[in-house]
Amino acid sequence: MAKHHVTTTVNGDPVEYLCESEQTLLDCLRDELDLIGAKEGCSSGDCGACSVLIDGRLVCSCLVLGVEAEGKEVETIEGMAQGDELHPLQRKFLEHAALQCGICTPGVLIAAKALLAKNPDPTETQVRYWLAGNLCRCTGYDKIVRAVMDAAAEMRGA
Repeated sequence: MAKHHVTTTVNGDPVEYLCESEQTLLDCLRDELDLIGAKEGCSSGDCGACSVLIDGRLVCSCLVLGVEAEGKEVETIEGMAQGDELHPLQRKFLEHAALQCGICTPGVLIAAKALLAKNPDPTETQVRYWLAGNLCRCTGYDKIVRAVMDAAAEMRGA
């Protein structure tokens, strides 16, 4: 089977990879580019563990084919911090102990980043609805929601 040559941008860096027609973006990120932050949880778009941004839009990378990233801007958890400087969401997750096992954390952080890009001043209800596509079996969500709300306030300068 012929492989497809894909040229794209991941976390601001131009990248190229070869992939099979049926290979998911999640598999390409993990297996071809060694970006293992996005996790495979369900392979059906139900858990959000593989969430990434494509051209600023939140997607489950297990539902996107690797070839579909051609010419697109992909953002993963690996690109969230700026060097050693954590993104405010990452800092607030640590401060609020909003993570436990860590499987869901990259996807939740990417989803929260997408929310705050769209709505820098969300209500608690809006945060809960936005993150409803990200399943967490450990935290019970309250600490996650508090961390997102606190990060939103800091990012607004409140």
